[in-house]
Amino acid sequence: MPEAMESQVTAGTPLLSDASAVKIAARDVNVFYGDKHAIKGVNLDIKQNEVTAFIGPSGCGKSTFLRSINRMNDTIDICRVTGTIALDSGNVYDRSIDVVQLRARVGMVFQKPNPFPKSIYENVAYGPRIHGLCRHKDELDEVVMGSLERAGLLNEVKDRLDQPGTGLSGGQQQRLCIARAIAVNPEVILMDEPCSALDPIATAKIEELIDELRENFTIVIVTHSMQQAARVSQRTAFFHLGTLIECSDTEQVFTNPIHKLTQGYITGRFG
Repeated sequence: MPEAMESQVTAGTPLLSDASAVKIAARDVNVFYGDKHAIKGVNLDIKQNEVTAFIGPSGCGKSTFLRSINRMNDTIDICRVTGTIALDSGNVYDRSIDVVQLRARVGMVFQKPNPFPKSIYENVAYGPRIHGLCRHKDELDEVVMGSLERAGLLNEVKDRLDQPGTGLSGGQQQRLCIARAIAVNPEVILMDEPCSALDPIATAKIEELIDELRENFTIVIVTHSMQQAARVSQRTAFFHLGTLIECSDTEQVFTNPIHKLTQGYITGRFG
């Protein structure tokens, strides 16, 4: 990386002035994998009912930071997180936090579709069942059908709900995973490159779905595609070497970035 570009990195990025619009507030977040300092002092506000895209070169820390929001990094023994990530007003790293309940509030959709080896119906019913959200079969049926409909999948699978979810196409499997995530009525949905394994047609359906879902959910998406970030998000955060370089309205990031590092990345000078 040229020295002139490196010198443009500043400590942090402007935070939102309207606190009532903030769903997630990260303050001085650091993530370590053993001795490796993967995330370095990130301060970031994520607005409610918007799509925030994380972009940056491979290995820049965007997925690591995403996984910190619902403590998925807890599953890695050598991982250590410092700082504060507040969901509404509560720090998700507070010792009193029930991680199972946190992940019900903050759902996740992974890069590769990962339906359970169960029927389509049981994939969606699993979360509401284990969290005790439905008292009767009729209620569970309503949640399953409603979640499949919100995920844009119901019309395609309504006549084969008892068939394995693994038998669906890649794009359908990813929408099934989204239906599974929203079945427990989360407040936030994290998406880690949800379209990277999909063809253009399936990708377009997922992007349309993301736009619809933001009316009811706060969405954070990691994407390797700057075009996708420009299409689906209202705000974009650019990461580089574990540092948050810039976060602003998506249009500004792509048309008038503040930092030369951001400009260099989006114009293809590096990355």
